Amino acid sequence: MNNNELFPIINEQGEVIGKATRHECHSGSKLLHPVVHLHIFNARGELYLQKRSLNKDIQPGKWDTAVGGHIDYGEDVHHALLREAREELDFTNFTPHHLFSYIFESDREREMINAFVTTTTLDSFAYDPEEVDDGKFWSLQEINDAIGKGILTPNFEMEFAKLSLALSENPHLLV
Repeated sequence: MNNNELFPIINEQGEVIGKATRHECHSGSKLLHPVVHLHIFNARGELYLQKRSLNKDIQPGKWDTAVGGHIDYGEDVHHALLREAREELDFTNFTPHHLFSYIFESDREREMINAFVTTTTLDSFAYDPEEVDDGKFWSLQEINDAIGKGILTPNFEMEFAKLSLALSENPHLLV
């Protein structure tokens, strides 16, 4: 984890208004910074989740979105999504569909999340052990059963509700 890594600071419209280090963004400053999330479904309708590395500074060891990461200063959303998918899961051949963007705030940080969805024929991924401790496809029932039990990140639990609603309104995104 590079605490001196630079992130763009944005306003609520997503416009870059400055830059700050990872440490500054995650130290309770609430500097709004952008991230990307990729939700990956298989042909059985299962959703891939990653178990966050115990080395992560936020929510270590909890199950989370398949791919999630910060947008680097000077990088656009699309390139950040492709980079994070490659870095975390060696996942490169996919078509992302933008679902929604929203602001998530915790006691340590404030992020604008740009959420995407895709499908795959793969059964597993070669995840980076520096980034991810484990990964697997979960049925939607397994996810629902895990909600509120401290297994999943709070951010994922909230986003899963948004994801479910978005996909019920736009089922063509999983074709």
